[in-house]
Amino acid sequence: MAARERAKVFVPLAVAALLALHAALALWAVAGKSTTADELIHVTGGYAYWHLDDYRLHPENGILPQRWAALPAVFMAPPFPELTGNPYWKTSEVQAVGHQFFYETGHDHFPMLMAGRAMIVLFNVATGLLIFGWSRRLFGLPGAFVSLGLFVFSPNFLAHGALATSDACMTFFFLASVGAWWRHLHDGRSRWWWLSALVFGLACVAKYSAPLLLPMMVLMAVARAWTAAPLTLLGRTFATRGGKFGAAALSAVGHGLVAMAVIWLFYGFRYSAFNPALPPADHFIRPWEVLDLHIGLPGQVLRAFAAVHALPEAFLYGFAYVLETAQVRSAFLNGNYSTTGWPSFFPWTFALKTTLPVLAATALVAGLAGHRWWRAPALVRPDLYRIAPLAALFAVYWAFSLTSHLNIGHRHILPTYPVLFVGAGALGAWLVSRRALPVAAAVVLVGGQVLEAARIAPHYLAYFNALGGGPENGHRHLVDSSLDWGQDLPGLKTWLDQNADGAPVFLSYFGTGEPDYYGIRARRLPFVNAFKIPQPYVRLEAGVYAISATMLEHVYSPIRGPWTLELEKEFQELRGVEPIFAAYVGDPQHRAELNRAATEAQWRRKWTRHDLLRFARLCHYLRARTPDAHVGYSVFLYRLSSAEVAAATAGSFSDWRALIEGATQAPALR
Repeated sequence: MAARERAKVFVPLAVAALLALHAALALWAVAGKSTTADELIHVTGGYAYWHLDDYRLHPENGILPQRWAALPAVFMAPPFPELTGNPYWKTSEVQAVGHQFFYETGHDHFPMLMAGRAMIVLFNVATGLLIFGWSRRLFGLPGAFVSLGLFVFSPNFLAHGALATSDACMTFFFLASVGAWWRHLHDGRSRWWWLSALVFGLACVAKYSAPLLLPMMVLMAVARAWTAAPLTLLGRTFATRGGKFGAAALSAVGHGLVAMAVIWLFYGFRYSAFNPALPPADHFIRPWEVLDLHIGLPGQVLRAFAAVHALPEAFLYGFAYVLETAQVRSAFLNGNYSTTGWPSFFPWTFALKTTLPVLAATALVAGLAGHRWWRAPALVRPDLYRIAPLAALFAVYWAFSLTSHLNIGHRHILPTYPVLFVGAGALGAWLVSRRALPVAAAVVLVGGQVLEAARIAPHYLAYFNALGGGPENGHRHLVDSSLDWGQDLPGLKTWLDQNADGAPVFLSYFGTGEPDYYGIRARRLPFVNAFKIPQPYVRLEAGVYAISATMLEHVYSPIRGPWTLELEKEFQELRGVEPIFAAYVGDPQHRAELNRAATEAQWRRKWTRHDLLRFARLCHYLRARTPDAHVGYSVFLYRLSSAEVAAATAGSFSDWRALIEGATQAPALR
């Protein structure tokens, strides 16, 4: 068999094997993980769209990935929560309805969740195919395998590519859309116009970040218009720069019309988000009027669209919700807190959560490109033109990210990584050279990527490189979906069964998972399913304390940042009422007497504030203390003695400070 014929057989098989391995690793990893915070609401929202023909439970995220992830559930037909008289249905509280759907309707949610995760893996596989094809076109077959190898063993794509969320889906559509638009600008046949328009339309229902495609398309159209070659679109040829750009603009208008049709299709060609055949609801999760107060002119434009029913109500509301919630959002970076984010947030996340082989490959490619252009300046323009769509994607997306106030997760810059993987294909030329050192360098980079994935497996979500101290120290830099998204309840159950030794267990968990589902019997500290289950009053004592990293860092607590004298004063005042809280909870007769002095709601607010202060005081100590163990790098375990608990949560200010000082001076456990 000739070499060319062997390649025709070997290449597809090798690509298929690598992508199958990627999918298998990703699904194997999540098979031992609980539902992450957003998966519950994505699957619940998607099932409601299919099952109820109602579009208001989770409109602020793309309807396509929600429908796609929930498609297996349609065939499994699990029972949905009762809607009549359901207070959470009336106010569109998707987290609470999702909790009912996953944990209170009598079916096992996990097969449905895993099927949804498998559906999302297909988007990741498709992204891998695009990376391979693009790199092969630019750098040949060796470069394509370098690019694909870096993608297949990327911990970040192994982490998010098998979660029932929208991130992997939108990453695919960003790459596919810029590629289809660029191909359309070079091939005037109608098939490419329709493909580009359809992919753009699907991107618009994948996530509300799709408008970023518009400036990318403009940059590509300018680059295309600047070339000497004429532009042929739908049978007409344009030779001048203005004519070429105008034709591209007219084509973009057509793309917009197709996108509108796709959007209407996904919402069943109905304007109202509310199905009139179902028990009535009061409003979306937040009424339109509340959003209007904060988003100014964009809100007025969306309202104008709504007035004429230009697009479905749920789509317009979801866009408004995203704009409003992106302005102010709690964020954490390197021990600091903010509600409006930092321009440095995503550069830091990139530096900390990108593997060292990818960082090295990116630096090498940049250096090689600079050297090539220094030696042959005439190559700059044609080289940049060849990578114009990738450059536009990377530049526009990073420009937006640097100005974004939504600093909650590294996953938000995932769409830029395929550009780096494709660019790394330039190193593939080394593999066909006869120089040993460059060949060894290329092999080491891909091999290093494999080792990075192996070292962190199966806890891919918790990956941090050595620059940030590895995953053990990740919580000092980033939390939430960059580390602790609620995924480690099964691992916590295993650890407790093997190590708790009958001691009381206290749990503060970040996520939408239900500890009871896993048989975790724990006294619940603040924020465990706080969106639905009222926080009980809990008396603290010696035992095992399991604290999620996000809760340990107090990112979403009203009491975050330094512990002040004002907070200490308030806490000590509430401590004086603590015996009354215990009596209120444990003694019905005493509770009736206390309710004559204040309402139950007033008592609950008071002990909730006490709990928040007490827990914040405890976490200040635990952040200084070395944990006794961890689960998946996202849940930290502490065996606390009675003396520690008393000093941290009931002692004087001087006792508490002495405890923290002693912890900081204690040698770290190895």
